[in-house]
Amino acid sequence: MTAARLVARCVRGIEELLADEVGRLGTVGAVGHREVRFTARPGPAVLSLATADDVFVIASEVGGIGRARADLQRLRRAVAAADLDRVLRVRDRCGGPPGARTLDVSASVLGRRAFNRYDLEDAAGEVLARRLGLPYRSRRAGGRPPVGGLSWRVTVVDDRATLALRVPARPLHRRPYKEASVPGTLHPPLAAAMLRLAGVGAGQLLLDPCCGAGTLPIEAAGHGADAIGCDADPAAVAAAVGNGRGTGVAWAVADAGALPLPDGSVDRIAVNPPWARQVAPRGRLAAAPDALWREARRVLAPGGRIVALLPDPRPPAGLEVQRVLPVSLFGAHPVVVVLTPR
Repeated sequence: MTAARLVARCVRGIEELLADEVGRLGTVGAVGHREVRFTARPGPAVLSLATADDVFVIASEVGGIGRARADLQRLRRAVAAADLDRVLRVRDRCGGPPGARTLDVSASVLGRRAFNRYDLEDAAGEVLARRLGLPYRSRRAGGRPPVGGLSWRVTVVDDRATLALRVPARPLHRRPYKEASVPGTLHPPLAAAMLRLAGVGAGQLLLDPCCGAGTLPIEAAGHGADAIGCDADPAAVAAAVGNGRGTGVAWAVADAGALPLPDGSVDRIAVNPPWARQVAPRGRLAAAPDALWREARRVLAPGGRIVALLPDPRPPAGLEVQRVLPVSLFGAHPVVVVLTPR
């Protein structure tokens, strides 16, 4: 099969990092708001995109979707004309699960219109149902569609609509390992993006001194790095141990202000410190938040790097900012900051 047109979606702010990752699979066509469009030969490798929230096969694109409700008819015609058989074959080649018995549609639209996302979903979903002979499960009433159906997505940006079919059974950001969670747990694709910024690779030792449910160390181990996860909360470490079973990550209940590690012993540090919004600082950090950064500088090897998710880009004491990446995450607008010792 020749190259297929796909789109990977991500957290706002990490599009360029996703594009860099996509580049090893195929050719990047466009980088837009929370998405990267690309062409690649169909195969299971598209399911390995660590910084992607999800990946879809593009079925159809149509222009002329303006503000009027009548413009929905253009979308219906485009769905009616799309080569659905080819899209389903591409999904199969990429590792999509067989045996779908229902279909659902999710939609997003930028800008004010005389229609809403549910109108878009129903316009596409009703045509897809007729063509595929499957029942359409609308989201309009607030119900969640059954697991295992064909999940389609419609996006409208400016006057252009795109119809695409999800490849995996569930979004890529729902990692199979993440069975346990704790407040403030890190979004896995954002963790993967932080590790790319840190330059974590095989043979390096990564430390997360505030590991929570273990997302950063587990993601690092999945890319061949050695990893240590510490947290002052025993319940968080217990969740991390369960999530990280079989990964080889070393876990410890430890105060981030007094790490049980020798000077200069770790190559990279990646951390999502407690912001006191969802998670209150514990131990020494409750009285002296800067103790985290003092310990980070102490255990970091010469030439090492720290990548942190912070509420603002101001550098902690003794550290210098190398790069700032603003992101949007669940209504918050933190920054990913790359830091090195002064």
